[in-house]
Amino acid sequence: QVQLEESGPDLVNSSQTLSLTCTVSGESITTMSTFWTWIRQPPGKNLEWIGYIASAGNTFYTESLNSRASISKDNAKNTVYLQMNSLKPEDTAVYYCKARRVRNGLEYWGQGTQVTVSP
Repeated sequence: QVQLEESGPDLVNSSQTLSLTCTVSGESITTMSTFWTWIRQPPGKNLEWIGYIASAGNTFYTESLNSRASISKDNAKNTVYLQMNSLKPEDTAVYYCKARRVRNGLEYWGQGTQVTVSP
């Protein structure tokens, strides 16, 4: 059973950079055909897909963030990271880490971490 746990700061100032960590257990993040994904949910809004890093290391992001997001991973630490720069108050959200199997669509979610961006 794959387990994911997000961690990072609760409060960040505008214009600063956010760094979140997704610690994965139960499986190696080098497992093939898995997308390690970051998603967020602003208060009162729907889930927003941020991007993913594949097991092989290639990444893909939503265009709506204008290249402010960067996803990386450390295979030795079995950890996936999200960095977002030039933060704005509208980046306030619960941020989730998710593993998605390409083959069958099976998903595993972390519990999420609340991030508030102050003006």
